[in-house]
Amino acid sequence: MGNPTGSFIWYELMTTDAAAASAFYDAVVGWTIAPEPDPLAPGMDYRMIMRDVGRAAGGVLNLTPEMTAGGARPCWLGYIYVADVDNEVEKVLESGGATMMPATTMPGIGRMAMVTDPFGAAYYLMTPQPPEGSGEDQTSDVFTVDQPQTVRWNELVTPDDIAAVAYYTEHYGWTQEGAMPMGELGDYRFIQCDGVAIGAVMKKAEFMPVSGWSFYVGVDDIDRAVTAAKDNGGKVLGDPMEIPGGEFSVQLFDPQGAYFGLVGPRR
Repeated sequence: MGNPTGSFIWYELMTTDAAAASAFYDAVVGWTIAPEPDPLAPGMDYRMIMRDVGRAAGGVLNLTPEMTAGGARPCWLGYIYVADVDNEVEKVLESGGATMMPATTMPGIGRMAMVTDPFGAAYYLMTPQPPEGSGEDQTSDVFTVDQPQTVRWNELVTPDDIAAVAYYTEHYGWTQEGAMPMGELGDYRFIQCDGVAIGAVMKKAEFMPVSGWSFYVGVDDIDRAVTAAKDNGGKVLGDPMEIPGGEFSVQLFDPQGAYFGLVGPRR
């Protein structure tokens, strides 16, 4: 694969209402979510998220009543690229993590597993299978540092930020350089993959709604996107805040309860 090991190569929205999620994210981000399940994922309601440029931004898993009865809830999850899913699952378990979905091969898609780090944050491991005849150097661009309709920042809120940084840098070759002091919360620790700033790790405070990974989606205009989120049933947590570089970010819940963030300029 063209992405370096440790890259976020896919994002997935788990939701209880794919049609309602489609209307919400179309209004807020500009995505188009397929109206029908993808035939490459038989036995489940899985739909592709498409960007204006004609490339994918991720996927939507429509949760069944059986899934929710088993504890599944609306959320966003990220997929990290590894060369050997089975080997990495073993390393996760050795480090105190857990397996939530065993390693599984999906024909035409690849091999994947859902795990948690030692502190309970869930994510997927994935070794993609390039489409037949496409070559082995396919590159995912669902994460970028500056483009709208892609995830632009990956943020981990965790009970132990120092130990979490050690875990992810050991397992996925990330680096941790630079930090922003946040008072009583300690440092907001920036993380890099192959020299590219991909996000940050911070310690969870009691007032924070969730612990785990969250993802900030790029938008063309932060104020337009916030207004659209409110008008379409989202719950916005405060006003957009200016971030280094002059853009703005905000956290919110979609109408089904999935937590995520937005980032973009103020027009």
